[in-house]
Amino acid sequence: MLPLFSLEGRVALVTGAGKGIGRACVESLVAAGAEVIAVARTAGDLEQLRDRFGARVEPWVIDVRDADFLRRIEAMPALHILVNNAGTNAPMPFVDVDPETLAKLVSLNVTAAFQTAQAAVRVMLKAAQPHGVVINMSSQMGHVGSPNRTVYCMTKHAIEGLTKAMAVELAPQGIRVNAIAPTFIETPMTRPMFENPAFAAMVQNNIPLGRVGTVDDVTGALLYLVSDAARMVTGHSLVVDGGWTAQ
Repeated sequence: MLPLFSLEGRVALVTGAGKGIGRACVESLVAAGAEVIAVARTAGDLEQLRDRFGARVEPWVIDVRDADFLRRIEAMPALHILVNNAGTNAPMPFVDVDPETLAKLVSLNVTAAFQTAQAAVRVMLKAAQPHGVVINMSSQMGHVGSPNRTVYCMTKHAIEGLTKAMAVELAPQGIRVNAIAPTFIETPMTRPMFENPAFAAMVQNNIPLGRVGTVDDVTGALLYLVSDAARMVTGHSLVVDGGWTAQ
């Protein structure tokens, strides 16, 4: 069975690759044999990946909302895997959401994700025998609601719908599209949240498995979905939430 999980000879592109889940995705894809384009806005983060993996990682220091980023994708000679991971959150009460926060989350979590996928699929379709895999990074909040996260929930529900619609439309062209929907994962971005004892207790009490997720929990799902082991899986959202949404 192990050859099914090999990614030798494949080119992957990961957005939001500098830290946290995105960085772990790059590391896992390289370990499985892929050559990876790592996209982030911070050069130092990407240089660390390049120093570790050498030519197996190609750093792109650019904002995914930049039109030049989309043009750069479409100029690629080949692309087999897209991990559409870049995103953000700004928790606040619904009535306090200001227009700037709303626009920021929608532009990055939805519009940029859509346009990145669009550019990537155009490259995949150029192949003599079109094939490829798109992974949209969703969230358990794309399946449920949560206080102080109305905009984030809205954007991740949009990603879930995008994933299903893309999967149905692109299946005849040999392109699979799935989502990964993690619970709260311990990363540099979320670590300060867990310093609040009340928040940490709330999260842990809502996860039947009794622990917060790690980036390894997410990359395990990723390596399955992008591999040939999942060649019959498309339009699916793999929820990595320790049972949160099962309640």
